[in-house]
Amino acid sequence: MHAWVYERAGDLGHSADERARRIPREPAIATWCLRSVSQTLMRLVLRIGHRFEVVGREHLPPDGSFIMIGNHSSHLDAVCLLAALPLWRVHSAFPVAAADYFFATPLRSMLSMVAMNALPLDRDHHGSDGIVACRKILGTPNNILIVFPEGTRSRSGALGRFRSGVARLAAGTSTPVVPCYLSGAFEAWPKGRAVPRPLQVRLYIGRPRRFEHVSPDDRAALAAASAQLRDDVAALGPTLPRSSAGVATQAAGRRSRLPNTPSVLHR
Repeated sequence: MHAWVYERAGDLGHSADERARRIPREPAIATWCLRSVSQTLMRLVLRIGHRFEVVGREHLPPDGSFIMIGNHSSHLDAVCLLAALPLWRVHSAFPVAAADYFFATPLRSMLSMVAMNALPLDRDHHGSDGIVACRKILGTPNNILIVFPEGTRSRSGALGRFRSGVARLAAGTSTPVVPCYLSGAFEAWPKGRAVPRPLQVRLYIGRPRRFEHVSPDDRAALAAASAQLRDDVAALGPTLPRSSAGVATQAAGRRSRLPNTPSVLHR
């Protein structure tokens, strides 16, 4: 039997805003309770207001760390992906969010941290710090990273091209990437609309994919992996334009000039 060891919390003496931005965050019973309540209420709203359904939940890994990706066209996207998880797992699930919006003020920081457990990433600088933060999250057992690889919400509902951040995170590792497709979310609450419409939303979850044999230094391979992930997401939804090897190769140069930070939630 091991003796009890007292250790000071790493964020002791920090402000609430600093605690929200800290990676990893120290556990707090009050935060855990408030997040559980807020997530339960969000699931209730989704169920009643949008008749929310999840198809393919069996494809979610039962344990271990993994990445969830999906199309990004609505204010409901991150809420729906979190709602697909068992309630107890939302405390170890981290939707990647734009620090300049969701963490712009102490109040927003606390709301984003408490209600969504959002992970703040700076989209205005190069992505090395973001990649390090995301790898730290995935390096902890049973954590879940939620990323929208398009990088911004679609104004038309169409699936855009995927940036390379997720491919870089998964390359050379056994981390599963779980593709998801949200149907009806754009119609229910698109960008620019103040309140949602009471329309049905369905989340389709596909089989995980791994990229152990992809080198994180091979730009062409990363571009191909990003295109493959886009095809995986597209295959779960209606008929959408597919990526091609030629398009992926042509886009590799453009992607290499973009920050490599995994794409963030945008306002």
